[in-house]
Amino acid sequence: MIAQLPDLTIAAVVRAALAEDLGRAGDVTSQACVPADARLTAVFAARKPGVVSGLACARLAVLELDPAATFAALAEDGDSVASGAALARVDANARALLGAERTALNLLGRLCGVATLTRAYVDAVAGTGAQIVDTRKTTPGLRALEKYAVRCGGGVNHRFGLDDAILIKDNHIAASGSVAEAVRRAKAAAGHLMKVEVEIDRLDQLDEAMAHEPDVVMLDNFSLADLSEAVRRTNRRAVLEASGGVTLETVRAIAETGVDVISVGALTHSASVLDIGLDAA
Repeated sequence: MIAQLPDLTIAAVVRAALAEDLGRAGDVTSQACVPADARLTAVFAARKPGVVSGLACARLAVLELDPAATFAALAEDGDSVASGAALARVDANARALLGAERTALNLLGRLCGVATLTRAYVDAVAGTGAQIVDTRKTTPGLRALEKYAVRCGGGVNHRFGLDDAILIKDNHIAASGSVAEAVRRAKAAAGHLMKVEVEIDRLDQLDEAMAHEPDVVMLDNFSLADLSEAVRRTNRRAVLEASGGVTLETVRAIAETGVDVISVGALTHSASVLDIGLDAA
């Protein structure tokens, strides 16, 4: 089940986006052309096939400008929809709806794009047992929303920030002196609920890392042969994460090496916006 983000988490992003768009004087076009008491009924519709995510962003954008508006979802986050599918129907004060339109579409299209790309990766590794996970390569300010969209697409979240797991990367190793010393220090410092992951980029670092029992080992830019060897050597004593340069063309072969998770920065940093329109009903 997809855990829905609370409105409280989304509201600040929506308000900031509305304020950016409305500027100092609001929607001067609607104020000039549309009567103050006019109402408008419209449908958010997908213009290309994809996976739904972010309906709450559209709802909150409209309600922020017209608290009396009605917003009826016609699909659910996580649904696969065809081109032309209606995602939601809204009835609101016309000026308010037109003022919220671009913010609603920007956020909804962005999150649907992330969910759609994630679903493609998840489908590509179906049956292998490997999970597709995201990274911290997110749009500043939108991390919670984009990681939610990954879940809508069937992916799994990696850590949300620097504070919820220890992830030892190459520069940590350089500053610590060695893989072994970095992992040793991390294990000594971690509380009983804190996971420790270490990134390595060569097979000869694997035994050094495993000697100190990390919870997760990230295999960065490993060849397929080396991924398979790492799986054999660890024998499930740690979760193995493949990372680095993963594409839709390569992800299946990576999954078939037996790694547990595959992290894909492209899910959030390279997803195309799904084309969604707001059409007067």
